[in-house]
Amino acid sequence: MLSNMIIERRLDLQYLLQQKSHFLFGPRAVGKSTLISLQLADQAEVIDLLDPQVFLRISNNVNGLRGMITESKHDLVVIDEVQRLPALLNEVHMLIEREGRRFLLTGSSTRKLRRGGANMLAGRAWLAHLLPLTRGEINAFDLDRFLLYGGLPAVLFSKYPDKELAAYVLTYMREEVQAEGELRDLAPFSRFLRTMALANGEVINFSKLANDCQCPVRDVRSYVEILEDILLGSLLPPWTRSRKRKAVSTAKFYFFDTGVARTLAAIASLDRNSNLYGKAFEHFIWMELRAYLAYSERGLTTLSYWRSRYGHEVDFLVGEELAIEVKTTTAVSNRDLKGLQALAEEKVFAKLYLISNDPLPAKHGNIRCLPWQTFLDKLWAGELALLHK
Repeated sequence: MLSNMIIERRLDLQYLLQQKSHFLFGPRAVGKSTLISLQLADQAEVIDLLDPQVFLRISNNVNGLRGMITESKHDLVVIDEVQRLPALLNEVHMLIEREGRRFLLTGSSTRKLRRGGANMLAGRAWLAHLLPLTRGEINAFDLDRFLLYGGLPAVLFSKYPDKELAAYVLTYMREEVQAEGELRDLAPFSRFLRTMALANGEVINFSKLANDCQCPVRDVRSYVEILEDILLGSLLPPWTRSRKRKAVSTAKFYFFDTGVARTLAAIASLDRNSNLYGKAFEHFIWMELRAYLAYSERGLTTLSYWRSRYGHEVDFLVGEELAIEVKTTTAVSNRDLKGLQALAEEKVFAKLYLISNDPLPAKHGNIRCLPWQTFLDKLWAGELALLHK
């Protein structure tokens, strides 16, 4: 059964809520509701704004929230999908201030909150994210399966993962994108999604994207913003402080999940010797690093990449602490080290890692080469210098 195949999630809601009220954002189907039911069972009053009756009752009178929780025996209140009713946050603000209530406010989109000038509670609620499953949360982790199908619980362990992903993508298109009310015609956005998925993990070229999906550049820029707002993906900014080699200054974009990206790109399979496999493997490592930073309360630590104008590149930089190059090779060669060697000349990053499918750890000067499994074990255990101070 699915529940027997997932290890306890790394995000501890009880720990977070002992400190303060929280917003909990995450794409649909990453497991927010399941996590709440498992970790906060019988400890919270849950108000689900996806329930039509609940939504109508509160939307007709946001002050009715007080009435719904007055008789509750719980001081903790969970409001699910809070972006559906941004005005409710004013009432939440008052209840935090006057009654000392604790809230967990979940959402799968930040767009209506951000663009509508919603009351984000002025520091009275902190921000947390729930992301797809990580390697350590999955028993008997299968890398090839993860690269194909990603980390959405209902997809990864389904007997029909391709059908689950196809339905998921269609649901997102209908319920999240159309709910924004800004796209009168989904056809160009659908073309954009496939084009963007094929360019997943690459430096964004707005003009090329616009040409490929046959729409104006301004629309492409708007579409990228929508993807970020509805949590379908994130920009990876460039690190531009290199002095010896001038860096490119354009961001990359990653979809939040390997399976979703593959489905949107209409890629049927991933051959281990293909460039597509290498891109998916790099995407997987991005997912792990992003989740680590989210769950280890290092929200101010930036994740970025570096590329010089002459082609030297390092895939991921964690703050200015770690530099990480990702390769699928089973035998690391000197050619694989060139990007890290070029970055090392900047004398900024204390730790340089090359991670790959090579099973033998090695050290080349100040560059440590590790199997990807070993690197991730050390990352999540807090054993990489400077990540835990």
